[in-house]
Amino acid sequence: MGAYIFRRLLLIIPTLFGIMLINFVLTQFVPGGPIEQILARLEGSGDVFENISGGGGDVDLDQGAGDSSYVGARGLPKEFIEDLEKQFGFDKPAYVRFFDMMWNYVRFDFGESYFRSVSVIDLVKEKMPVSITLGLWSTLIAYLVSIPLGIRKAVRDGSNFDTWTSGLIIIAYAIPGFLFAILLLVLFAGGSYWQIFPLRGLTSENFDQLSIFGKIVDYLWHIVLPVLASAIGGFATLTLLTKNSFLDEIKKQYVITAKAKGLPESQVLYGHVFRNAMLIVIAGFPSLFIGIFFGGSIIIETIFSLDGLGRLGFEATVARDYPVIFGTLFAFGLLGLVVGILSDLMYVFVDPRIDFEKREA
Repeated sequence: MGAYIFRRLLLIIPTLFGIMLINFVLTQFVPGGPIEQILARLEGSGDVFENISGGGGDVDLDQGAGDSSYVGARGLPKEFIEDLEKQFGFDKPAYVRFFDMMWNYVRFDFGESYFRSVSVIDLVKEKMPVSITLGLWSTLIAYLVSIPLGIRKAVRDGSNFDTWTSGLIIIAYAIPGFLFAILLLVLFAGGSYWQIFPLRGLTSENFDQLSIFGKIVDYLWHIVLPVLASAIGGFATLTLLTKNSFLDEIKKQYVITAKAKGLPESQVLYGHVFRNAMLIVIAGFPSLFIGIFFGGSIIIETIFSLDGLGRLGFEATVARDYPVIFGTLFAFGLLGLVVGILSDLMYVFVDPRIDFEKREA
């Protein structure tokens, strides 16, 4: 197993390099880079940065306005354009900028945002609590509900319970997350009916003055609605995956033999079937967690006024804030690849009979 893990760790290097290279090359063909964004704003034809919280950075915008090579840059002195390009590093060839960037990232130096006087790491740290909240709690709730429900549906396959729960699951899956979020706000956040939960944020204004227990209650009180809205889409897939996995195992010969020996159903189900059936469910954990945690939900964060990684990524893309885009892509890509290795280790933990080295051989 040690040799397999070592090979997987080595494979991270070319994989991550390929991810960064492809995305870097694609950005070279996307119009409206950082320089064009600034020049367009100077000309008064764009204000893409005004909605970015904490705006204002190291770029001096108090100079005249364009160059014919940039949209909206007519009339600007050529020297000003060149100074901007040098400040952003665009005076260097693309391949030089790429390798300089990768060398910095290998040392975990992600630089500063183009348009905010804040380092990329500090920006991520600032947004991280929201993403941890949505990712961790949504994934945990999805597994705690879906696995027992899927097992129950497998045991009672074809019953009335299986039929009506399948109907509810399909309805929940069909409802878009943002629509469910609005419904929760209307019903439980003072929209038209009950004012049970707060409308926005992760904590109250007086959070720092609360006791430890009060802080825990306040935090949980704030996350109920956004976590439910974020997790609703994951129930259907995980529940049906668990059910089908258990159904496949229940029909196998070793289960029939165990029942014929007179073993209790609970022992057969949880002592024999569970370990084998859970393998495919565990395989989906990294993608589910990473999808919620890293990708975030821009719409959910916007509806509940949460400033997380989802909104950070969207704002950075709109503003062409390359240090934020590539810095977060590198960090989260690396973490995602490591989580994939941890998923393989979870396979072995659930079923020690699995040997990846022998399978590769």
